[in-house]
Amino acid sequence: MAEISDTSREGTGEAGVSMAVSEVNAWFVREVLPLEPHLMQFFRRSWRNRNDIEDLCHDVYVRVYEAACKEIPHPARPFVFTVARNLLINRVRREHIVSIEAVADLDTLGIALDEPAPDRVAMARQELHYLQLALDRLPPRCREAVVLRKIDGLPRREIAARMGIAEATVAEYLAIGIDALADILHGDPSGAIHE
Repeated sequence: MAEISDTSREGTGEAGVSMAVSEVNAWFVREVLPLEPHLMQFFRRSWRNRNDIEDLCHDVYVRVYEAACKEIPHPARPFVFTVARNLLINRVRREHIVSIEAVADLDTLGIALDEPAPDRVAMARQELHYLQLALDRLPPRCREAVVLRKIDGLPRREIAARMGIAEATVAEYLAIGIDALADILHGDPSGAIHE
């Protein structure tokens, strides 16, 4: 690839930038703005708050224009609607986040806490006790893999790194451990755990 000399760079100073902006502007007017009725219809069908639709459309335009300044997407229509869909997904995710301050004092909100009945608490404790006994009966490496995956929620790659083994070995330990737990907890009556 040929290098650009310093003298040729000087010729593309601000004129080169304004030419790129004018190219993006022309593309935006030609390809994106005609999609506005379809974009508005998409938002009317997909978003419950009608007051937000113009703002959503504006946000899409900003994101599409910023992306086009880096590289003009071809074709424009799928790109615009992908940006619109992603914008809605992000908005929905943001709306589902509740601040801690909003629920700091549940009594002032008048929300009754659903506490399980005493018999359900006793049954749950007994089930946890049986699970602990079943885990204790597993071989140590299988138990470690099962606990890291099913209780701590770690991915296999991280379990492999922590245990100093291959991911395939983690998969084997998990399969052996889960099968053994199923046999111990749900197997035939002779294999059940009793104190």
